[in-house]
Amino acid sequence: MSATKHLLVTRFSAMGDVAMTVPVIKALLNQHPDVNITYVSRPEFTAFFDNIPRLNYFPANLNKQYKGFKGLMKLVSELKKQHKYDALADLHDNLRTKILRNLLKFSGIPFRYIDKGRSEKKLLTQFPNKVLKPLKLTTERYADVFRGLGYPVTLNHQLQKKQVVDNDALIKIVGEKTTSWIGIAPFAKHKGKIYPLDKTEEIIAYFNSKDIKLFLFGGSAMEEEICKQWELKYKNATSLVRRLTMQQELLLIRQLDVMMSMDSAAMHLASLEGIPVVSVWGATHHYAGFLGYGQSETNIVADDIECRPCSVYGNKPCFRKDYACLNNIDPSMVISKLNKFLI
Repeated sequence: MSATKHLLVTRFSAMGDVAMTVPVIKALLNQHPDVNITYVSRPEFTAFFDNIPRLNYFPANLNKQYKGFKGLMKLVSELKKQHKYDALADLHDNLRTKILRNLLKFSGIPFRYIDKGRSEKKLLTQFPNKVLKPLKLTTERYADVFRGLGYPVTLNHQLQKKQVVDNDALIKIVGEKTTSWIGIAPFAKHKGKIYPLDKTEEIIAYFNSKDIKLFLFGGSAMEEEICKQWELKYKNATSLVRRLTMQQELLLIRQLDVMMSMDSAAMHLASLEGIPVVSVWGATHHYAGFLGYGQSETNIVADDIECRPCSVYGNKPCFRKDYACLNNIDPSMVISKLNKFLI
């Protein structure tokens, strides 16, 4: 029997990217029972890793006690006190993780880091002369890091629905489920990924008239205000913005029949809970590898305008000035796909 190995894994942001590592970590641990993992990320993502056997989650607040170079040195010191690591898997490859792996290198800890495929993605997003072809899934890029360390990982890319768990505090907010439930996550970090809100409201109005229960997701104060207005206007809509813990949000998501999401974190949270997503894509493209784990391409709603994708993350201003990639999508296209999942 082989000796137990302990791997250190780092991925600090963003929420969706951290969520995408979860099925890879689970597959690795399932396929290598001799492996233990210490996963280092931000405190707000702790719930993603609840109840994963042989995983120790290390919540590192990079804005406070582990801020800056001195903070990273402190982090390395504390990590080394916890365990002796056989290898480091850097699933982020940003400045902080580069510093961490170099500090750990002095302790003789081997490492591998993610190949983000930047040159391929540049060809995918350039215009003209775009090379429009599917690139490797991000989850497979994560798995490649472990493969490079000598731990083969096979991903099945299947949704796995989780068991519903009663939570009294959650029930007080959302009630008991007596009809179909749709999650609607209309926001994203960048404008190039946000479906026009007036069109989203048309979708809300349609399902509200069908007595379908709608749950609205968001994060910022502005998003909270928008969702509150929709909640007041539509009797079957409930805003969840800033009302739930992350754990409660995940418990609520697993009760949904379907989630409507942008190319954003909500898609990946739904994937964690085994819930199908009708995803709306604008300036970005699933060919870049960021489709939610186990999600089907048949549930994507997007326009085939020739300049799309213009960006990997949706953060570039529209050179046409009109965001036609989003405005060309009629709400009926989204409604049709959502209806497939309803009773």
